[in-house]
This record gives sequence, structure tokens and C-alpha cells, in this order.
Amino acid sequence: MRNPGQHITRNMIIEHVWKLSPDTMTNVVDVNYLRKKIDEGAKVKLIRTVRGVGYKFGVDEDDEGTDE
Repeated sequence: MRNPGQHITRNMIIEHVWKLSPDTMTNVVDVNYLRKKIDEGAKVKLIRTVRGVGYKFGVDEDDEGTDE
């Protein structure tokens, strides 16, 4: 969330949030859990899946300033 709009891989989340080695076999990154904690009930979703890369956190430019 500190770098909105940047692409973030699963390994980056593991390294920076849980301070684990990225080669550690773990299911610690459960995006559904993160989506529930961050996006549930929000008008604008902040977690975006970037196919083949990982995720992107923040508001898409298309979503900024909309009241829908």
C-alpha cells in the first residue's frame, strides 16, 4: 500500500510482510484473505490481480473520482 500502482509479486509480499525467504514453501499469502480484510464492503476495490505478474494495490486511474 506504500507504493500504489506498482506491480507486486507473491514473493514480494512474503518477503516484506512476513520477512520470510521467497523460496519458503508456504501458502501464507492468501489473496482472498487479503481481499476480505481490505476490500470487503469498499466502493472501490484496492487489490487488483495482474495476470502473470502478481498484484497491484491502489486505485486504478479509471476508478479515481467516480461516485459509482
